[in-house]
Amino acid sequence: MAGKAEEVIRRKPPEDPPGDEGLPPWMATFADMVTLLLCFFVLLLSFAEQSEEKYRDALGSLKGAFGVKETRAVSDEMAQYNTSSKATKEMAAKISHDERLLLSVVMRIKSLLEKVDNKLMEGAGVSADRDGVVFSASSAALFKPETAELRPEASEILNAVIKVLKDYKLNIVVRGHTDDRPISTRRYPSNWELSASRAAVALDYIINKGKIEINRAKAVGYADTRPLVPNDSEEDRRKNQRVEFYLHMPQRDAW
Repeated sequence: MAGKAEEVIRRKPPEDPPGDEGLPPWMATFADMVTLLLCFFVLLLSFAEQSEEKYRDALGSLKGAFGVKETRAVSDEMAQYNTSSKATKEMAAKISHDERLLLSVVMRIKSLLEKVDNKLMEGAGVSADRDGVVFSASSAALFKPETAELRPEASEILNAVIKVLKDYKLNIVVRGHTDDRPISTRRYPSNWELSASRAAVALDYIINKGKIEINRAKAVGYADTRPLVPNDSEEDRRKNQRVEFYLHMPQRDAW
């Protein structure tokens, strides 16, 4: 027993292998991953939030921090953002050029829509994905019931789309949508013809009034195949009756 006790006492704790001072190497990779995830969620927040003030707080200066020339001048509001936060600059530097461009498009559309009559903006919205920005307007705000004839006040919305296309070198796809209620008239035998006609009429106005190159534009009708919400109430059916203006990068063909 005494011999075993002496053997235990003589044992030394294992020494750390040489050269392992400081944090282990995997910590650097882990820190980089966490930083990238943080930037990703900040970007998602910027897309989702409607508040311009929260956009400023999240990204700080877009013009001063990035030092990148966009295809148009950044608005005066963005030019005035402060650039004092080093962390903000590092975070924003991880966002790609295309993502910064699309963020500025979202802000430009929202700025233009603030000048449009509130009644026309009922059911309207702006969203973004990795390839472009979608501005959606209610069919009732643009067209007379069950027709593809533009209302006089529809020009307010369409002129805003034209201004964005002139400011940015983006392509546009105009998408017509209806609800699930069937329509059958001499001019529109089904919702396919109605949705396609509305998309074509809206695009024709944009091309001719804005002098937009035809190779930058497309129109397509989806009828009731892509509802935003289930067609189970009058209110939801109105939401599904819409025209979408999808502004996307020229190199990406999006329908």
